[in-house]
Amino acid sequence: MSKFFGYILSPVFYIFFGLSLCIFHPIQWMCFKLFGYKAHKVSVDILNFFLTYCQIFLFNSINFKNEYDLPTDRPIIFAANHQSMYDIPSLIWFLRKHHAKFISKIELTKGIPSISINLRLGGGANINRKDNKQAISEIIKLGRRMKDNNWSTVIFPEGTRAKDGQLKTFQFGGIATLLKTAPNALIVPIAIENSWKIVRYGMFPLTTGHALKWTVLKPIEPTEKNANDITLEVESEIRKVLNQENETL
Repeated sequence: MSKFFGYILSPVFYIFFGLSLCIFHPIQWMCFKLFGYKAHKVSVDILNFFLTYCQIFLFNSINFKNEYDLPTDRPIIFAANHQSMYDIPSLIWFLRKHHAKFISKIELTKGIPSISINLRLGGGANINRKDNKQAISEIIKLGRRMKDNNWSTVIFPEGTRAKDGQLKTFQFGGIATLLKTAPNALIVPIAIENSWKIVRYGMFPLTTGHALKWTVLKPIEPTEKNANDITLEVESEIRKVLNQENETL
């Protein structure tokens, strides 16, 4: 039934999702050019509110759970599993006070309304996966911006989307590189559940009736821990949440 309703509701979802991207593209540009970073960020936050709650057109619910009082006066590295592109708008919206940045493929900086302009202007790292030197350089620059501005970065240590929802082995390179330039960054795991189900049949039809969940887990202080140990701990904590979810199905 979820797939059946997806044939009906996916076009409605795409219309509103696409309209949001198109409407906010010129708004972002004007905010940045006329008023600078702060105004641009507000426009991006509002855009991602609409992108997040476009899920109502698919009858998917949004549940972002955070029981921790996370600081805003130090950098944070949010490390999450990655299931679909729909993970990202909610992370931007619900983590907005932490100025969450992303490490993105450089190919995404062109041709996509709102998304490309945000990647170019928003302060994240746009990397060429075929050029390791360029990628490391961009991540180091991002780490410096984190340190200077008390920004946060969201990274997906799996390196790619888990299209079947099964957690892949985490890689420690991203956390290690960011900690070199922002050694006081707090590490915060986030477990993402069920967003892979939306795209289990690809771009069309999207499926309906899912409980989408983002759960902020206990922060990890990097003191006296190396990046490999931190990454293993992050993976372990996220895996516990995902396994609990599987046990209830």
